[in-house]
Amino acid sequence: MSPAVRAADSGGMRVFRVVLWCVPGVAGCALLVLLATSIGGPAASPERTQTARPQAAKGAVWTAPKPQIVPRGSWLGQGGPEAHSSPPPRFADRVMAVFVHHTDTPNDYDCADAPRTIRDLYTGQAGARHWDDIGYNFLVDRCGTIYEGRAGGTDQAVVGAHTQGFNERTVGIAAIGTFTAGTDVPKVMTDAIAAIAAWKLGLSGIDPRGKVELVSSNSLSKYAAGTRARFYAVSGHTDGNLTECPGEALMAQLPSIRDAAARMEGRL
Repeated sequence: MSPAVRAADSGGMRVFRVVLWCVPGVAGCALLVLLATSIGGPAASPERTQTARPQAAKGAVWTAPKPQIVPRGSWLGQGGPEAHSSPPPRFADRVMAVFVHHTDTPNDYDCADAPRTIRDLYTGQAGARHWDDIGYNFLVDRCGTIYEGRAGGTDQAVVGAHTQGFNERTVGIAAIGTFTAGTDVPKVMTDAIAAIAAWKLGLSGIDPRGKVELVSSNSLSKYAAGTRARFYAVSGHTDGNLTECPGEALMAQLPSIRDAAARMEGRL
C-alpha cells in the first residue's frame, strides 16, 4: 500500500508527515528515498554517541540469559562483502525500551530463506534510502530464529534507525512478515521477541511490563522534539510514530510478550 502523505504549514514552511507501513526492502523505494527523513532514518534523528562497550547492568537484579542469535554475517554474506559503506555505529549508555516492528514482507517464506529477506531489507534501506545500515537491531523469523541486524555488536546498546525520534536507548526488533488484523502470529516468534526483550531490558533492570520515559529527538514522531513521553518498556512502532506497524495482530500480542519477558527475568 502506498504511504499517505500529510502536509502542514509551519512558519511558512511545508512540513510533511508520512503515515506508513513497514515497507519491504526494495518495493516502493523510489518514493521513500524522497521521504526517508520522516521514517526514522539516521539522518533525521541525531543522537548522543558513546564509545563502544558492553551494555552494563545498572544495579539490575532481574536478568535473563542472552538468547541464541545468528550473526550478521549469515545474511550479509549472501551478497558477498558489505555492499554499502557505513559510518561507525553509534552507542547509547543502556537500553530502556523495545519497539516491535514487522517487515511488511510475505509470511509464507521458508525459514531457510530468511537471510535473503534480511539482505533485501538491508539493500533497500542502506542502498535505495541511503540509510547508514539496516534500521533494526534484531530480526526474528516465523520459526523463532533471531538474527543480528544493525552493526555494532549484539551486546552493545547500539542506536538503531527504527522508530523516528526514539532510537536512543531503545532496541528495534522486526518480525519478518506482515501481521495485520486476523494474521496468525507464531508463538515461537513471540517467544523469541520476548527473549530479546528480557535480555536487553534486564541488563538495565527494566521490568518489561512497566513504563519508561523517553525524550523525543525529532518532531516527525508523534511527539515534538524535546518532549518527554511515556511508553511501555515493550511497545509497538505505532506507539511512537504515525504508522500501522507492527500490525494489529502483532500489537495484540504485546501484553503476552511483556508477561513472557517478565517470566524470563524471573519476575513472575
